[in-house]
Amino acid sequence: MSDKISIRFYGEYSSDNYGAHCLEVSIADVDFYFSYKTCVAFRSRSGGLVIRENSWGPVTGKHLNWICSDKSKRIKSDEFDKLLDEISVSLPGGVRVV
Repeated sequence: MSDKISIRFYGEYSSDNYGAHCLEVSIADVDFYFSYKTCVAFRSRSGGLVIRENSWGPVTGKHLNWICSDKSKRIKSDEFDKLLDEISVSLPGGVRVV
């Protein structure tokens, strides 16, 4: 984690065509994990990994498993959204992740 913004693929796709559907965007001290265009997890120095439950389907489930296979760590979507809002306030320059 750094003060710069960076984007990378996560997961085990063999082609960048599919890898573009699972992106990690790092902003300051926080790494945000996206499945398609939806933030499904984030990791910060202060709070560690926060990952939401799968309410979509098997492909997003695969992406969530690549981030963390321990399903007991996944939280309900309402709680995740609240924590995502809270961490977004700490980002530099008024960046807001949705």
